[in-house]
Amino acid sequence: MRRWDFFCRVVDNFGDVGTCWRLARQLASEHHADVRLWIDNLDSFVVMCPSASIDAASQQVGPVEVRHWPSDFPAVEVADVVIEAFACELPSSYIAAMAGRVTASVWVNLEYLSAEAWVDDCHLLRSPHPKWPLTKYFFFPGFTTKTGGLLRERDLLAARAAFDDASADEFLRRLGIAPRTDDELLISLFCYDNPALLELLSCWADGPTAVRILATPGAATEQIARWSEETLSLGKQYRRGSVTVQALPFLPPDDYDRLLWACDVNFVRGEDSFVRAQWAQKPFVWQIYPQAEDAHLVKLEAFLTRYLAEFNEADSGVVRRFWNAWNGGSNIGNAWRKFTDIRHFLETHGRVWVNQLDRTGDLANNLARFVHGK
Repeated sequence: MRRWDFFCRVVDNFGDVGTCWRLARQLASEHHADVRLWIDNLDSFVVMCPSASIDAASQQVGPVEVRHWPSDFPAVEVADVVIEAFACELPSSYIAAMAGRVTASVWVNLEYLSAEAWVDDCHLLRSPHPKWPLTKYFFFPGFTTKTGGLLRERDLLAARAAFDDASADEFLRRLGIAPRTDDELLISLFCYDNPALLELLSCWADGPTAVRILATPGAATEQIARWSEETLSLGKQYRRGSVTVQALPFLPPDDYDRLLWACDVNFVRGEDSFVRAQWAQKPFVWQIYPQAEDAHLVKLEAFLTRYLAEFNEADSGVVRRFWNAWNGGSNIGNAWRKFTDIRHFLETHGRVWVNQLDRTGDLANNLARFVHGK
């Protein structure tokens, strides 16, 4: 089955489209699939892929055909494999066309990532359509061999292993960032609006350790600008006490990976950067997407339970307190100081954790195998 249609609605600016783009690109380049990616809002995609056009109804971006998903969906030939990303609901006309095919399309609902135990039981469940003779399969990314695994390109771990200190210095220079000094802590910051950040910035500024923050566009730089009372412009640095801040341009996916590899600690959010931070094998903290009635905190705890399974009680408590403080708790300054005390241990654990994740297989390969079996 060579022809694939991906459908993606942009909900979280970059997370949904970032995941779909990485997966579509990998299936096209590594599995020789003919992939068409439908996106309802191209604004976020163009920021991620500057070579793309925001106005094009159809365009070739690397190995993937990218199509604008209009409200009045056109009549098109249905693909052999149809990926409904994150329950985005396919156009009714497209579903009707699927039902009219002589050979049924393989219809997959690509779900959000979760470490919760119930995911193992729901992965690959069937859902018959109430009207048409069609069956949809639920495909869950995850952290166990009973799930679809995580997004990981075939050469990612080899590229990560080859990225040494000289590679990091060269990458930072290309971004206009001087190589870090031996006593400086380099931090990447990608976050949602977060009240804990202001307290943490003051903690960094008043602390004994030199901290340089590489802040991504959006909520990170906007909050730092409010704290510093200065506009953060590209190429310039802001200093207060022990902290130095430098605003980054929006980085394409491959360069964002390199940023994570180059930094000492990574602050990430949502799903896509959360997964990439794990492959980076560096200490990280995750800001999970907030949900009503604090439902997201259950998901946060489910991941921590898996991630910290081999930790002793003291170190496990340190990580939990810092992650919870970053996700709406309190006393983040003290939690940060204890977190940095075990930073080198966390980096060692990052390599162990990646070896565990690698045993699940990568998401694209697992998805391709499932589709081929159907």
